[in-house]
Amino acid sequence: MLAGPDIRRHLLREEGEVIVDEVRHHWIVYVLPALEAALGVALVLWTAVVRADLAWLPFSVGLCVLAHAGWRAMREHMDRFVITNMRVFRVHGVLSQQLATMPLTRILDITVSKPLHGRLLGFGHFCFESAAQEQGLRDITYVGRPDERDLAIQRVVQRSGLRGPRVH
Repeated sequence: MLAGPDIRRHLLREEGEVIVDEVRHHWIVYVLPALEAALGVALVLWTAVVRADLAWLPFSVGLCVLAHAGWRAMREHMDRFVITNMRVFRVHGVLSQQLATMPLTRILDITVSKPLHGRLLGFGHFCFESAAQEQGLRDITYVGRPDERDLAIQRVVQRSGLRGPRVH
């Protein structure tokens, strides 16, 4: 579990499904948990200069902040978006896990949003539009190399013959 979600167990091997790309979150999602962890360490270390009878307070708060930072980092680490030759799916969750799947046939449109800081740092956000009103696979945030990932999805859709032949 700590190494990451077991993506391969969700594949339809008998149907010939293979992974085209497994997308982890961009490193930027770990900045806030890292800053939070640094604050937790500072609070724990601060116990060395605080009166002995009050040292338990910054120590306890520091441990709580460290635990929260670890939880946030693990939550991001366990969130994966997967592109296969048949569908796209997202697996996320630390203790309990959720799986949201969308067959390639249901993808009507993909919007790639790249805010300024995302363009500078190399990440973007995907918004999938499908025939369904709301699905669990609508927004995929902090995707590294979003243009390459978008092209990978478009290639898989094109190769599967779902959009018809290319016109030259």
